[in-house]
Amino acid sequence: MNALVALCHFCELHGPRTLFCTEALHPPSPSPSSHAGVPVPGDRDGDREGEGLTMRADSSATQRGEMCEGCRSLPASHPGFMSIDEETGIRFLSHQHPRQPQLFSVVRQACVRSLSCEVCPGREGPIFFGDEQHGFVFSHTFFIKDSLARGFQRWYSIVMVAMDRIYLINSWPFLLRHLRLTIQSLQSTALKVFDNEQGVCPQRSVRMNSVFSPAVFPHQRSGNAARSLTSLTQHQNLWASLHSSFSWLLKACGCRLTEKLLEGAPTEDTLVLIERQTEQEEEMSCWEGAEGGCSSSQPHQLASERGLDFLCDNDKLNELPGPKFRSLRHLRQVLGAGEFRQLVWHVLMGNQVIWRGADPGLIQSAFTVLKSLLPVGCVRSVPFSAQYEEAYKCNFLGLSPDVPIPTHVSCSEFSVLVDVNPDRSCPMSAVGEEDVSSIYQFAISSANTQPTDRGPALLNKLEVALSNENLSVDVVSHCLLCLKEEWMNKVKVLFKFSKVDGRGREDTQKVLALLGATGPGEEDNVRLLKFWMTGLSKTYKSHLMTAVRGGERSPSQ
Repeated sequence: MNALVALCHFCELHGPRTLFCTEALHPPSPSPSSHAGVPVPGDRDGDREGEGLTMRADSSATQRGEMCEGCRSLPASHPGFMSIDEETGIRFLSHQHPRQPQLFSVVRQACVRSLSCEVCPGREGPIFFGDEQHGFVFSHTFFIKDSLARGFQRWYSIVMVAMDRIYLINSWPFLLRHLRLTIQSLQSTALKVFDNEQGVCPQRSVRMNSVFSPAVFPHQRSGNAARSLTSLTQHQNLWASLHSSFSWLLKACGCRLTEKLLEGAPTEDTLVLIERQTEQEEEMSCWEGAEGGCSSSQPHQLASERGLDFLCDNDKLNELPGPKFRSLRHLRQVLGAGEFRQLVWHVLMGNQVIWRGADPGLIQSAFTVLKSLLPVGCVRSVPFSAQYEEAYKCNFLGLSPDVPIPTHVSCSEFSVLVDVNPDRSCPMSAVGEEDVSSIYQFAISSANTQPTDRGPALLNKLEVALSNENLSVDVVSHCLLCLKEEWMNKVKVLFKFSKVDGRGREDTQKVLALLGATGPGEEDNVRLLKFWMTGLSKTYKSHLMTAVRGGERSPSQ
């Protein structure tokens, strides 16, 4: 990542100071002269990474003259730390100040602003500031316990400086989560030292009993100001440890987000997945920031509830143990054409689909196949549970065989139940794992009395493709993808027309006729459009509302 990480400190005598800085140096681009073996002029510094580093960093005479123990991390003779990424050839260099004079003023300004004017509520926590000229800064301020300091604590901050504002903002949850781990480690280590010093000589009682006079105060303040972070934590390898942490943070943050070439505008599924991933990272950072931390099962539960496991490719599907459904066509062959149409109708209408059986792998494979019928934003899945979950929580629910279905659910026309029962007449050892119909029996039940053989039009076209044996599974998948995009475009038009513009019922009926949603199966088509409307991304809705409001203001302006 093209950024820089620095640890800053507010000294009681000299104000904000940079203590430790880690920067990434990318390998130079190959030139014709370098290929020919001729040394490149001005590249001597690249051959001597550590030599002269301190001299270049401490180019300011003011910085050399006004430094105490609390302002200094490494001695002037220390060459600094360096790590090399063997895969990319990037060198991570750490010293008290940046090696490039251009970066010195940038880091200096970020340090001053993070510890003076740019302060978050409570003075501890993250904040973002910056501009195009001096770079953008992600800063996290915090306190370190010190028994000799005023207020028994000293003020520090960790800043990350980069020129790419969007990249830094998108990395906020990641940076916040990992910087908090580093800060909590420093605070816990310093707290132990603070408790030990207070146990030996409590400073609060000493200060209460000491005589205060204007003549003594400057000497007391000067004597208590010069305590280094190494002294506060009693960590002899503190700077080497921070170098490792900062270097890993720069490398991991650079590998975390990559640029991809997109042909055309991103689909609604892509936008919804990005939004859900961002929300999941924010929730995980909140869990880890809360007291007691976060158990290992909570992040997985958050991912399942938000449907982040929606896109399950063939490799993940093949990793599921035991018998499983391989495709929509395989599911249709096992259930039968009539039962399959009834099940898919409930999926497309947004009803709750419940599978109850003893094989979680089989149920998960069925959900993976059925979820491909819907947009990502319409999927809320609980793959396997020991208790019933309400329909507002999930529209795909897997249950163990002994879980009872509530009466209001079994009598509702907005749910369908698939019971998976083992075929006792055929032992599993006698057939292969792929022969699902020989191992299990499937019973589909629903209180719905509405006929499912008329629509929606999407289901009719899908069945034509599935029944055509000349079309391979991949061709059917692409056909389904095209059908979903076609109907998502219709959903967008209907949302813009009915929700944003607020047109009447007659005008909406004309739009439905224009979209081809009227005629046979009209009721099912309208239900599908309204259900899929709930799967539109927040980005699209916000963009549409902004565009409409801007259009309303433009005539008056």
